[in-house]
Amino acid sequence: MRLLIRPAFYKFVCLLLLVTVHWVPVWADTINITPKHPIQLAEYSQLEYMLDPSGKMAFPEVENSTAFQKLQKQIPNFGLTKDAIWLRLTVRNNTSRPELMFNVTYPILDLIDLYYPDQHNRYQVIPGGELRPFKNRPVNHQNFVYNINIPPGESQTFYVRIQSREAILIPIYIGTARETYKKLYNDDLLLSIYIGIILVMIFYNTFIFFSVKDWSYFYYILYIASVGLAQICLHGFGYRFFWHENLYITEQSVLWAGALSGISVLIFVQSFLHVREKAPWAYRILTLFVIVYSSTIVLSLLGFFSVAYALIDFLAITGVSFILLFAIMQAVKHSRTAKIFVLAWTIFILAIICFVLKDVGIIPYNIFTSHIIVIGSAIEVILLSFALADKINTFKAEKEASQAIALEISKENEQLVKEQNIILEAKVQERTEELQNSNRDLNIALTNLKDTQTRLVEKEKMASLGQLTAGIAHEINNPINFVTSNIKPLKLDIADLKDLLTRYDQLAGSTDISKDLKSIEQFKKEIDIDYIHEEISSLIKGIEDGAARTAEIVKGLRTFSRLDESEVKSIDIHEGIDSTLVLLRNGIPPHVSIIKNYAELPKIECYAGKVNQVFMNIFSNSLNAIKSKKEQHNESISITTGQENGFITIRIKDTGIGMSEAVQQKIFDPFFTTKDVGEGTGLGLSIVFSIIEKHRGKIIVNSTPGEGAEFIIYLPLNIVNH
Repeated sequence: MRLLIRPAFYKFVCLLLLVTVHWVPVWADTINITPKHPIQLAEYSQLEYMLDPSGKMAFPEVENSTAFQKLQKQIPNFGLTKDAIWLRLTVRNNTSRPELMFNVTYPILDLIDLYYPDQHNRYQVIPGGELRPFKNRPVNHQNFVYNINIPPGESQTFYVRIQSREAILIPIYIGTARETYKKLYNDDLLLSIYIGIILVMIFYNTFIFFSVKDWSYFYYILYIASVGLAQICLHGFGYRFFWHENLYITEQSVLWAGALSGISVLIFVQSFLHVREKAPWAYRILTLFVIVYSSTIVLSLLGFFSVAYALIDFLAITGVSFILLFAIMQAVKHSRTAKIFVLAWTIFILAIICFVLKDVGIIPYNIFTSHIIVIGSAIEVILLSFALADKINTFKAEKEASQAIALEISKENEQLVKEQNIILEAKVQERTEELQNSNRDLNIALTNLKDTQTRLVEKEKMASLGQLTAGIAHEINNPINFVTSNIKPLKLDIADLKDLLTRYDQLAGSTDISKDLKSIEQFKKEIDIDYIHEEISSLIKGIEDGAARTAEIVKGLRTFSRLDESEVKSIDIHEGIDSTLVLLRNGIPPHVSIIKNYAELPKIECYAGKVNQVFMNIFSNSLNAIKSKKEQHNESISITTGQENGFITIRIKDTGIGMSEAVQQKIFDPFFTTKDVGEGTGLGLSIVFSIIEKHRGKIIVNSTPGEGAEFIIYLPLNIVNH
């Protein structure tokens, strides 16, 4: 209470102040500690303050300064400022004991120094603050608590210097040790109860989360954990019990906790009120708030504490307002969850409003208003837990209602089934007869299809056999013709020789041997005996060549067919390729070159006849592709062999018309052909694919229209072990 000074004594009092400035300062209202009022809050004009923008004023300069002003509100509240704050207060001890205590109950001030007079009336300083070693504190507590000694019946003036990057709020209690410790105990008890509520809510909602797997509970757990952490940091519990040795965490913890609590509440609201589904525009705004909140952590790490704190204050006001407005909009739409949320959120906002009004002096500062946010936060947490529980009850009621509807529908269906049974039995009988008839028709169709398929396969075999037979006939016909054409002149020559021998035989009974010899010589000249000898040698050689050529063709046919090798055999793959080319030689145009690039390969185990059939079909397709070109020049079919990772590779590349991507996708399908109707069955490459698959190999085709095609065949070296 401000002292009333009568105008008559004004000059006297001023003179007295000047005289006793160093002994009993009375320029501010004195704080009286009495047995009836053993603890007092320093408020209003009991405090004087002075701002030090430079932060470098020495204490003697401060002590003699006339710039102190009386405090016009209940407790000092300077918000965010870089100035150093000096406070001056006078305390009178009207108790019987000199031991009093000085208690500043705002534990997140960076620097706070208490200047007190000693026995010789010289001022000493007790340094303190959040950024100074915790072990040097006179009292082991998160608040700034100092022991002061004032002889009973006397007054002393104290100075306090404060500097902090956070908002500066300086509630100061002066009182006896008993009452001070009682207040500290009550404050700690209240905060401990709050922490207990937070932990209970975390464990309770964690249990429910693992039971129902609803992610709203998970986000709510993050929310209450971060809000609890924020209160622990703001009230100094974290600094006191966990990280008072770590200066970096001490500097950052309050801002981090505030940002995390803002982010977690935004994420929780998005999930709890189903913002994304109900209002995408609101979801985008809340996401923007999350991003800006995250930026405050970055600003804090970069050292821009004042900007970060100001931004968090702005986000808190705008974010809370937007969340409340959106929740009210949803509650108006008869959302039960939103109504409970609005109730919980309104209580929390009222608590914040009371806290702010307390700071600006509109409502008094006391134990209730100083802890109003903790109380409001605890009530909000409990109500939101009820809201989540109600959400489960709502889901349960909806499930029960849906089960009741399903049961009713089931009964109706059961009755309907009973009524329809007779009709269904008749229809089932009728349908059974139809299915039996259809099954009979399908069996007939399947039999016809198998017959058709068998005929097509036989047709493909006969076509291949016809092509093979034509090639063999032409190949054998040439050497046989050669032999046949040589037989007639050989007979004539042999007849001449027989006549000559007959004439020699007749010499035995001749009477005129010389005349007969002349006649024989004349006959030799007529038949040209030397030419006959040469001609006979030539004709015999021609017959030998024709016979050898025929034997070669027969050998190639034997190698190709491998009729005596129906089991897996080790063969030379090059031998199979060459025998196939021998049989196809008649169908290879003169302008088509066969280019062979054979590598040194081991023998492989395979079904030789079937592998040769693969070569026959691919070579035939390549020749057809070349013959289909409108303009043909120097065409070729190149054959390249090699070995890769336990496989041998055969690459057969032609310079034919090629094929499109769509054709490549279908060339191995049965009955697919690009030839005109009647010219092909479409089974050739399908059979090739089946043979390669049987050998546990693979075949790849690469082709571009107009640029030919390449078939790459992979066959394992050992079909049994592969």
